[in-house]
Amino acid sequence: MIMVSVAQAQFFFLALTRVLALLARLPVLGGQTIPTSVRIGLGILLTTLIFPWQSIAKDAPALSLFPFTVAILRELIIGLTAGLALDLTFGALQAAGELIGLGSGFAAGRYLNPLMGDSGSVLDQFFVMLAMLIFLIINGHLKVIAALAQTFEVLPLNTSLSSLSLEEILHTSAILILNGIQIALPVYGALLLADLGLGLLARTAPQIQVFFLGLPLKIGAGLLVLGMSLAYTLPGLISLLEQAGPRMLRLLGG
Repeated sequence: MIMVSVAQAQFFFLALTRVLALLARLPVLGGQTIPTSVRIGLGILLTTLIFPWQSIAKDAPALSLFPFTVAILRELIIGLTAGLALDLTFGALQAAGELIGLGSGFAAGRYLNPLMGDSGSVLDQFFVMLAMLIFLIINGHLKVIAALAQTFEVLPLNTSLSSLSLEEILHTSAILILNGIQIALPVYGALLLADLGLGLLARTAPQIQVFFLGLPLKIGAGLLVLGMSLAYTLPGLISLLEQAGPRMLRLLGG
């Protein structure tokens, strides 16, 4: 019979807190469409597999109530910070779809996206679903789990948060926002040219109803350019998703 000390049980709960906080920010494994019981069960399973049992002696002293509460909050911050990298990654692609939808007229219709927990346009959800499909194809979920195991080496349990850097978080956010804009740039540039052409048409032929003419024209142009540019933006999108795991570790100072 395997005996577990109070200290080992406490550290296991701390590790579980970190894992569940990360899974809560991963739409593929822990999104709102996944039942809470399944997420908790998956968190317990992953924690059991990656928990560093050998680093905690059975005769180690147990933490008192206040230090244990502080340690739980610390692990929650670590898990949410690591999950922020995933939020920013999928959020950049969501922003790309939102930017395209705003210029093409698709933003007029909003739909609930259960995977992200908010509403968005059709193109917004298209980019998110495409990103999740690619994420699973390239085994991104397995790479995130491997990076999750490495977080216990970068920031061991019940340790200081001095390696967390606000500057790194802001830098990562800026880079991902720029990537999202770059993905949307070809389509948005074509829509801008369409707007300029419609503006010139309105000046030269005022009797033409530019608004009614421009809406289907911009939708068609947006979809056409999106289909043509997708082959060129796909490698960058794959690279963006492949770096989700290393990006987690960088946010934690690894």
